[in-house]
Amino acid sequence: MSNSNYTVSALKYRPNSWETIIGQENIATTLKQAIDSNQLAQAYLFCGPRGVGKTSTARLFAKSINLKHDPNLTDFTYNIYELDAASNNQVDDIRNLNDQVRIPPQIGNYKVYVIDEVHMLSQSAFNAFLKTLEEPPPHAIFILATTEKHKIIPTILSRCQVYDFHRISIPDMVAHLENIASKEGVKSEPEALHVIAEKADGALRDALSCFDLMVNFTNSNITYKEVVKNLNILDHDYYFKFADFIQKNLIHDSLLLFSEIISKGFRWAFIY
Repeated sequence: MSNSNYTVSALKYRPNSWETIIGQENIATTLKQAIDSNQLAQAYLFCGPRGVGKTSTARLFAKSINLKHDPNLTDFTYNIYELDAASNNQVDDIRNLNDQVRIPPQIGNYKVYVIDEVHMLSQSAFNAFLKTLEEPPPHAIFILATTEKHKIIPTILSRCQVYDFHRISIPDMVAHLENIASKEGVKSEPEALHVIAEKADGALRDALSCFDLMVNFTNSNITYKEVVKNLNILDHDYYFKFADFIQKNLIHDSLLLFSEIISKGFRWAFIY
């Protein structure tokens, strides 16, 4: 990776088109068809685990809605509003939003409001937002994103089209990491990228952060051995060795191997 103007992979390779959305192809197809057929709902709720593309998809969707009606539109400043509900969760913040919603767009046909971490809104803020969500002006579209769908009050849920984002599969993550490694000139072993994908537990953003870490740690030569060492993962070879020692009744060797595993910081419960 080049050190000049360095940008972390999670930002550098953030989806900028429907084709670059990873692991959520069914949602991307549905949203794209809604735009093409001009069948847009007034409110959408994107829910799912962290790092699976909710906010990126919301931004791409908001941009595509306006491009549909004006392909030459380049300035989205007055059409797309983002609100982080984690830090703007009081009733006054929502009242300010409600005041903005009434004003029609200066360019384009729609004003799109992306509210991230919407579950962080206070109860009074939810109540203040409900009236606007019930009777929004025709030029307003709301995209709500959350990792905790169960915290959204039912009256809000019932007024949204709900899209459930699932965890990114390991094959999809490995393929994406291989593509990035190829573009960045990073050597990588497929087994090493597979370990990174497993460690990410379905969150692509975590996989990309781990990938950046391993690029620095291995000097752009990501190997299985170095990944296991750096991420402090118990290599499967230990299991095979342990099983072999037990089968051959090599008690002394088993205890030495057990001691080595404990010294690496793993608990004894791995036996079970």
